[in-house]
Amino acid sequence: MLSSNPQLEADKLIPTNVADLREVILDHRCLLPQAGKSKTGLTADREIVSVSMSGFTGLREYEPSEYTFTALAGTKISEIETKLAEHGQYLPFDPPLVGKGATLGGTLASGLSGSGRFRYGGVRDFILGVVFLDGSGRLIKSGGRVVKNAAGFDISKLMVGSLGTFGALIEMTFKVFPAPAATRTIIADVPEFSRALDAVMKLSISPFDLHCLDIHANGQRIELIIRIAGPPDTLEERIERITAYVGEDFEVFENQIELDYWKDVRDFKWRSDELNLIKVPVTPRQVKLFDNFLGSNQVIRRYAAGANLAWVAWPAPLDDLDNALEEKNLSGLVVLGSSARARIGSKSSNSFYRRVKQGLDPSHRWAEI
Repeated sequence: MLSSNPQLEADKLIPTNVADLREVILDHRCLLPQAGKSKTGLTADREIVSVSMSGFTGLREYEPSEYTFTALAGTKISEIETKLAEHGQYLPFDPPLVGKGATLGGTLASGLSGSGRFRYGGVRDFILGVVFLDGSGRLIKSGGRVVKNAAGFDISKLMVGSLGTFGALIEMTFKVFPAPAATRTIIADVPEFSRALDAVMKLSISPFDLHCLDIHANGQRIELIIRIAGPPDTLEERIERITAYVGEDFEVFENQIELDYWKDVRDFKWRSDELNLIKVPVTPRQVKLFDNFLGSNQVIRRYAAGANLAWVAWPAPLDDLDNALEEKNLSGLVVLGSSARARIGSKSSNSFYRRVKQGLDPSHRWAEI
């Protein structure tokens, strides 16, 4: 039992060091590591034993000249972003829910990236190394603290989107990029969804250097959102070229208004709190059929990363969306809200996942979400 450590006994499952965390793992089953609890849909209404990683916080190492940092899993993204900004750097994959307390570990484990992944890729493309405890209490290190490190099997990539089913992340190393000198956002009202989707597909293969390319649909209002970045003296000409290429009426956001807009997007402020938020990976070719279903149900939705990812604010029982996703061979992850299950839609058997699970958690101590 946990009586050997008075602090751990008093705090229950809030370990603050590796030894205590290992003790928790070996004394419990159906564990789920948590810290910021910003992704309510991943833990709602399920029989799990929560182990808090909030005691594992802090920036371990930061080398601005190397464009890498190492921090503990419970560290809030907001703290990392503040530190990076002091050196003119940022996380290009645009992690969501920063304003709601998202942490590094939760962001990696959930595999969530924002609209910025269109230009530079998602969280998987920026993780260099991880340290974690698996289901047997073994301390496992994968990757390293430098960009040029390709030795061995890259387990760190397997932790992206694993939802804590392989182990408790303790420490991780990311690469970062120089922050853009300036940004602008073009928002065009488009009369039909199909026209907005055509514009996205056209822009995706255009010569324009776009940072974000989204569609936001709410009732009859369809918006095409384009974000660009670079030297300030080049942006006006680029805006003229892009808007002429698209051929729609538009407005341009800049300065603080533009920054506040994307801050709200990252925190899903366009969604009412009573609605579940579901992440659905799609392809642009799947979007049209899927959006016919969503539009007919008056669903507020946002297609991000060049229409390769759908964020759905679902207003009805999840069973209806579950069935629709199953029919369309799509899968969904309930990120925000209250649900008896986190995964909905198509559920293909994954033999590779099972092999990894057996290797890292043979005793099944970590909950399967």
